[in-house]
Amino acid sequence: MFPGGSLTDRILTMANDSYETTESFETPSIRQFSVFLEDKVGVLLRLFRAFEGSSVHIVAMSIIQVSDCSIARLICDDADTAKDMLETRGFSFVESELIAVEIPHGQGLMSICSALLTGEVNIDYAYPLIVRPQGRAVLAICTDDPATAVQVLKSRQCCVLSENDLGPGPMR
Repeated sequence: MFPGGSLTDRILTMANDSYETTESFETPSIRQFSVFLEDKVGVLLRLFRAFEGSSVHIVAMSIIQVSDCSIARLICDDADTAKDMLETRGFSFVESELIAVEIPHGQGLMSICSALLTGEVNIDYAYPLIVRPQGRAVLAICTDDPATAVQVLKSRQCCVLSENDLGPGPMR
C-alpha cells in the first residue's frame, strides 16, 4: 500500500488534476482569405466596398493575376467578422493560416530567412502588412511548416504576432 491510498487511486487522482503551463503549444498565426475574383473591371472595388462602413479593416493584401481571374489575398484585423462578410456577399474564398513576424532591426529580412533556413522551412510566399501594430514593419509568411517556423523565429528572438496583435487597421 502506498501512502495516501493505492497506486490506482493515486494515478486516477493525477489524471483528473488540471495542470497549467506557462506557455501554450498553440502556434501563433493569422488568418488569410484568398478571394477569387473574375477578371473584370471593378471587381476589386466591389471587394473593397464589402468592408466599407464596417469595423473590419484590411491590414495586408496581395493581388495575384492568373490566366483568367485574380486572387486577392487579404488579412483583416477581425478575421471572424471578415469571413462572415465575405460569405454574406457571395465571394468565393479559401481561408488559410500564415505567420506574421516583425522585421528585426539590423539584418532584417536576412535574419528571418536565415532562421527559417536553419529549421529547413520553405517560404511559399510572403508580403508586408499595411499597418505596423507595434510601430515596426511586419511580414506575413506562408510556409510549409508554420509550427517549426515559429519555433526557430522565436529562438532567434523574433517577435511572432497573432491575430490579437493586429489591432484596428488604418483609418479610412
